[in-house]
Amino acid sequence: MTTPAAPSSDRRTVALVTLGCARNEVDSEELAGQLEAGGFVLVEDPADAETVVVNTCGFVEAAKQDSIDTLLSAADLKDDAGAGGVTRSVVAVGCLAERYGADLAESLPEADAVLGFDDYPDIASRLRAILAGEKLHPHTPSDRRKLLPITPAERGGTDVVVPGHASVAPAPITDVGAGAPATGPRTVRRRLEGGPMAPLKLASGCDRRCAFCAIPSFRGSFVSRRPADVLSEARWLGEQGVKELFLVSENSTSYGKDLGDLRLLETMLPELAAVDGVERVRVSYLQPAETRPGLVTAIASTPGVADYFDLSFQHASAQVLRRMRRFGDPESFLGLLEDVRRQAPRAGVRSNFIVGFPGETEQDFETLCEFVGAARLDAVGVFGYSDEDGTEAEGYDGKLDADTIAERVEHLTTLAEDVSAERARARIGEPVRVLVESVDEDGTVEGRAACQGPEVDGSTVLVGVGSGSVRVGDMIEAIVVATEGVDLVADVSEGGE
Repeated sequence: MTTPAAPSSDRRTVALVTLGCARNEVDSEELAGQLEAGGFVLVEDPADAETVVVNTCGFVEAAKQDSIDTLLSAADLKDDAGAGGVTRSVVAVGCLAERYGADLAESLPEADAVLGFDDYPDIASRLRAILAGEKLHPHTPSDRRKLLPITPAERGGTDVVVPGHASVAPAPITDVGAGAPATGPRTVRRRLEGGPMAPLKLASGCDRRCAFCAIPSFRGSFVSRRPADVLSEARWLGEQGVKELFLVSENSTSYGKDLGDLRLLETMLPELAAVDGVERVRVSYLQPAETRPGLVTAIASTPGVADYFDLSFQHASAQVLRRMRRFGDPESFLGLLEDVRRQAPRAGVRSNFIVGFPGETEQDFETLCEFVGAARLDAVGVFGYSDEDGTEAEGYDGKLDADTIAERVEHLTTLAEDVSAERARARIGEPVRVLVESVDEDGTVEGRAACQGPEVDGSTVLVGVGSGSVRVGDMIEAIVVATEGVDLVADVSEGGE
């Protein structure tokens, strides 16, 4: 059961500002559900809220700075309180708050509280205490890899609770893994963005020990959600009008390993694709070294699952990958891509790369550039290496100077843009199924094809659409007729598949 709502006289307003990745978006919606169940009124504009909760990102320096700037901007709203403004408190949550805790609170006194992940279940009472003038002790960071995951019994409950709905009993799933009951924690979630796409969390944390990454230290070890939990939430999202489920985690290829069956994702994809109302399921963040042939086949052959492969290569030089505590080389990566395209010729493939990792030689960088040219990726993210607090690579020798890193980032970015643009041009004449995400007043209709992931991979503009004949959430068949960079233009009048 959800927490009973407080009396109307005690209802407080709160705004949630979300930064970072899709996993943070899910966290914010779960916080929103908890707050609404606890009697808070959610408002969209922070200026209209008594409390502003900023769900921060702590991934790279630019994201950290963005989080701090957002907190400061929210704190400025408190200065307007004397002139009729309503904002009384600003609270930091999320990865930056979890990672730095008391240090963040000390360096940013403008925030009234810095709360960690362990505060999430009691977020409503925490905010009420802050509004009542209590000074909460800031979260004390600890390496969450050393914290044991709680057991199902300790989680409590076997149902999924959603705002405004009765408890939904988890449906059975075939093969949930040895010793893994088809039950999970209660989940309260309230959609914030609306729209026809929604992220759906598969797991939290990561067991990999990449030398450049601090995420496991503050997100913890990899813990899969129970399949029935995932399916129940998927059904609820379908009831909310969601057409595309975007499966997110730190490493989706590990899903199910802690439940006794590494094939659970393959088992669950057909069930997710069969959820009423859902027309497309998309998997994100696949670790190349763990992407097994059966998973490639499941994604490529399951009706309703997007032919889309988000493969986190990070580099191509075997020497650099070893220093990163990762695995692979150009030959194995190209072999994986060959298998993907053999089974799904129209598949979209995206990846990210780190340039200037300590010890990266000119030859290593050339190997990376040659790989990007040969891989024919649809979308590429390029990041210059920077030290992250507490990571193994922070102590490495062989650091490259900033100018060299910047030059290599610029070179690879230009190459990647050319490759991705050419990949888009190769799609001219190809049939696509586009999820409509916006219809402007001037009649411009824009959405995403199966080969395009949310927010980062470009979009598709539909032409030949009759006035008023298309709505947000529609799936439209069309033919690609032109491109602009990585973006596609598709003609509805040409027909579809």
